[in-house]
Parts: sequence; C-alpha cells; structure tokens
Amino acid sequence: MPSRSAPSSQRSLIAALLMLLACGFLATSLLSYFSSRSAIRDGIINTELPLTSDTVYSEIQKDLIRPVLIASMMAQDTFLRDWVLAGEQDAQRMTRYLGEVTGKQDIFTSFFVSERTLTYYQAKGVLKQVQPQAWRDAWYFRLRDQAAPYEINVDLDMANQDNLTVFINYKVHDYQERFIGAAGVGLSVSTVVRMIDQYQHRYQRSVVFVDAQGKVLMTGSGGGPQGLRVGQSLVDSPDLGGVLAHQPVPGEGSHEYRDLAGHSHFLNVRHLPELDWYLLVDKRETGALDRIRHSLYLNLAICAMITLVVVALVHAMVRRHQASTEALATLDSLTGLPNRRSFDLLAAQALREAQRDNSPLVALLIDLDHFKVLNDTYGHLAGDEVLRQFANVLQGSIRQSDILCRWGGEEFIVLLREADACQANEAAEKIRRRAEQLTFSYEDQPLRLTTSIGVSHLKSGDTLHTLLTRADGALYRAKQAGRNRVCTET
Repeated sequence: MPSRSAPSSQRSLIAALLMLLACGFLATSLLSYFSSRSAIRDGIINTELPLTSDTVYSEIQKDLIRPVLIASMMAQDTFLRDWVLAGEQDAQRMTRYLGEVTGKQDIFTSFFVSERTLTYYQAKGVLKQVQPQAWRDAWYFRLRDQAAPYEINVDLDMANQDNLTVFINYKVHDYQERFIGAAGVGLSVSTVVRMIDQYQHRYQRSVVFVDAQGKVLMTGSGGGPQGLRVGQSLVDSPDLGGVLAHQPVPGEGSHEYRDLAGHSHFLNVRHLPELDWYLLVDKRETGALDRIRHSLYLNLAICAMITLVVVALVHAMVRRHQASTEALATLDSLTGLPNRRSFDLLAAQALREAQRDNSPLVALLIDLDHFKVLNDTYGHLAGDEVLRQFANVLQGSIRQSDILCRWGGEEFIVLLREADACQANEAAEKIRRRAEQLTFSYEDQPLRLTTSIGVSHLKSGDTLHTLLTRADGALYRAKQAGRNRVCTET
C-alpha cells in the first residue's frame, strides 16, 4: 500500500519546482529589466542626447557658413574697397550693390559702415551715422578693435523695423591692410526659429538657446522645454530648479530631472563659443521604459529588439553627423588651401562679378612636372611635403583678391581678378620661375621641381567649366611642348 506521504511529497516537489522556476524567471526578468533600463538610460544620456546636440550644433554651423562666406566676399570685394578709397562718391552705387547682395544671395539684409565717415549704408540708402556713445552702434567699435576678422551676434535691425536679426559683421581692409569699415549680412531670427522647429520635429527633442545669464534667446515656435518662451529665464521654470544648482545655466554635459508631473527628463547642455550661447536639448523619458516595466516576461526578446533599435539609431546619427561635418569642410587637409567645394562657391561669385562689371578674369591651371617620379623615388611623404611647400609658394605669388585652390593631386588653380593678358602672363611666369628656382626640402634632402601652367581668359558667354576646360587644354600643350613653361589658350 503506497504511503500517504507520497502524493504530498510529489506536490511538494512540484510546488518547489514551480517556486524555483518562478523565482528563476522572476530573477531573470528583473535582472534583464534593470539591465535594459540602465542601458537605455545610459544610451540616452551618454549617446543619443550628446549626438543630437552635436548634430544640431553642426547644422547651425553649416547654416551660418554661407552667410559668413558672403560677408567675407563682400569684405574682399574690389568694388567696395575701390569705392571707399575713391572717397565714397555717389552713395547710390553702394546702395545698389547692397541691394544686389540682398536680392541675389537671398538674405534678410546687408550693410556697409565706413570708418572714414562713420556712415551706415544699407540696401535702402544711408541709414545713419554710427556713434561711439550709442548702444546700438557698440557692435561696430567692438568689431573694429577686436583681433578676429568677423563676429556673429544677435541684434535689432534698425533698417527693418527693429526685427531681431542674426548679424555676421566682417572687417574690411584696404590693399595695405588698413581698416576702412565693416560689411556684413543679416539673417532674420524667424528663419532660425523655423530651423529650430525642423530640428525639434526631426529629432523629437526640445531645443532652446540661452545666454550666459540663462535668458532664453531663441527656441521653437511652440516654446522650449517646460514651455519656456523667448525673454524668460531658466529660473522661471520650477521644473528645472534641481539642475540649476544656484547658477543661471546648468553645467555642460548631461543632466536628469523630474518635472512637477513626475515625468523623467534628460537634458544635454553645450556651450557655443562663437556666440557665447548655450544649446539645451531636452528629451522626456520615452514610453519604451514603461512598456518594459509592464512586460517583464518578454525581457529577452524586448532587450534584443531595443538593443538593435538603439544600435541602428546611434549608427544612423553617427553617419548623419559625419556627413554634416564632411559637408562643412572647405579646406584641403594637406595644404590648407580651399578645396573644390569652397572653390566652387568663391569662383562662382568671382565669375558673376566679372560678368556683371565686364571685368577680366583669368584662370591658371598649374601642374607639378614629373611629380609621380618624385613620389616613386623619395616616397609619398616627400611628395606631401613638396605639395605643402609649393602651396606656400603660390600663396606668396598672388594677390589677396585672387582665388587659389588645390584642384587635386599635384594640380592647383588660380583665378586672377582684374588682370589683363600682360598681368596674367607675368603672374604665371612669376609662379613658374619661383618654382624653378626654389629648392624644396625633405629630411634635409634637396628636391627640384618645375611647373607647367595653362592660362585661359574669360570670354563672353563663358561658364566656369568652359573657362577651366580651355585652361586644361593650354596646360596639355605646355606639357607636350616640354614642360616648365606657360601656355595660353589659342
């Protein structure tokens, strides 16, 4: 007869097994939950938010590069400088010039302030005389006295009903590097607000710009974190009291706080040295954590899915950040000269000015002779050093108003402004002679090289492509004729 204790023992064993499995699954689920929760929170704090902040910062820089280039070209424009040096005759010529810059470049405003007369010119005419004691004019005298060639600041535009405007102010020097005024352009703050709205929609984050005192300068049309509006201070939000720590702006880096409704938020703070502003990117804790919290039994599958999503998001954001950084690059990393992208912008402007003013424009296509032989004989490091030294030769052989770039490999391009045939030939011969006479060096080893140069002149109906194509043909003839010579288009 079986013992009465056998079923009881079996039940106890089953109960113990069930308890063991339940405890095991619960422990595994809890461990997986806390691991996933920690990983997601760390990803948001240490990766997602900083990458978003970096991307927004990079795109802000990218959006400001174009107006900075426009302001730079205005500062180097020979018409502007010649007009000032000629005594500022006929103010309408300057206003027409500024009007063309504003219209053709699709910017909000453009201006020029003369150091000689302190006259403020803009597209609608003469605005006023700047005065040292006037707070509205403090920017001009600050720019004049600073070492940097330009500044970016936000100010009221008196010429446009005191609209808040992002100004790029650029120093203008004459041909002897004497300060003769300031030129620049302005972007409407409303344009920047639309950009912020795009960022917020794209990244699903709240974006706000504040000054060093914590005052909100710019945010999206719907407001910033916790509904902050332009003109308010961060201290006006009771939700942010925990991260301020008796200071107007939270310290740089990532922070975590809870709002009055109990929702967890992640905040990344970054300083923008160009403007002396702070960029704040705020993200509310997503519902993914809540779903994980209420779905512990799916922990392994959920953790795998979330990991894949986070990796994919980080990978996509890294690729986007890299693409934005590469797109903003305008200089050749080896020689420090403008690269093709930068050259296209500068050359297009120079071509428009030459066609507008019916002034000469000459292209020099320069190639180092037998450069491959040098690389094969002495190595690529020697070739790189020769390219750097030759770039310095070119920079010292042209005028400040001319445009120079590394075209690729051992080829360089120079655009000569306001240069007739005789001047162009002299410039090309000057470069050829200097290269021929110069002894390049690598590791105390002397190296000698020559150059072949093709020259082409701007003709009616020319495009940049046709101008450079003719220069390339002339360069080919120079090489065919024995190298170390200058050939002009026929």
